[in-house]
Amino acid sequence: MVTAGPEADGPREGPETGTTDMLLEIERLRLSIGGTQILSDVHLGLEAGDIYGLLGPNGAGKSTTIAAALGLRRPDGGTVTVLGQTAGANEPALRRRLGVLPERNGFYDWMTAESYLAFYASLYGRSLARPQIAARLAQVGLAPRRGQSIGTFSQGMRQRLGLARALIGDPDLLILDEPTNGLDPRGRREIHDILTGLAQNGAGILLCTHLLDDVDRLCQRIGIIVDGRTVAEGPIAELIRKSGRRARFRLRLAGPRPNERPADSLVSIVARQDDWCVVDLDPAARPDTVWRELAFRGWPIAEIRRDGGGLEDLYLTLTEGSAA
Repeated sequence: MVTAGPEADGPREGPETGTTDMLLEIERLRLSIGGTQILSDVHLGLEAGDIYGLLGPNGAGKSTTIAAALGLRRPDGGTVTVLGQTAGANEPALRRRLGVLPERNGFYDWMTAESYLAFYASLYGRSLARPQIAARLAQVGLAPRRGQSIGTFSQGMRQRLGLARALIGDPDLLILDEPTNGLDPRGRREIHDILTGLAQNGAGILLCTHLLDDVDRLCQRIGIIVDGRTVAEGPIAELIRKSGRRARFRLRLAGPRPNERPADSLVSIVARQDDWCVVDLDPAARPDTVWRELAFRGWPIAEIRRDGGGLEDLYLTLTEGSAA
């Protein structure tokens, strides 16, 4: 197993385990369904203000892990602590602090978006006026026509409505299963901005997705599950650095590269060939930040191509041979 910190024989610890900022802790989780073991050793730790990526192939156990975190499945062993309480505790105050976007969204096609959010607000013991509902729909970039039924919504519109529903209670912890599924690139970026803003305001977000680009853009920490067990967990940059799989890019330059060396902490030049320059990025650096920095330094970048390495290579290596 790949971890970002020292391993020990005792219980595994997430970042700052035991602090009041820890929103979700899972330790040595084991769970069976119908006599078949689905999870054998899953662990993760999510703090306030973090966006945590939960990754793994189809059938690896991600959805079952989420079900255990929500108290919908009772573990055979291990511990699941949500907002300081054992998962499944029948506490209305605890449920109000949770927001969930499940894989199967549970929409009522005959309802309008406005009546749907009003209904779910009532389940949280809240009464939202029409302007408040309109503001929440606008927050997720959804402005349906007055009286339009959910049954006429596209997949992307449903995803936006599901996120609005998850935010009804202004939750401290969000658990999102494929939140950008069905969205175009602009829609994905809008959802990214919403999630980043929520994290900056102190919410913790567990993001379950197959889109590694979403994880690259949003997450500080990840956990990768394969065949029911965690095979890697920790800060992305540290996991990539330990694996030696720095992200590699090919840059086509429209003119001569300036004599000034790039910032060594961000990028290193691997090779040059004609108009192309091959560079490796530091695992802690975000590509868009690096490109802006190089452009500021006078690099005439005309084209950028991904050339392997980084999170994608780490993920593919760790999940090789698993059932998908």
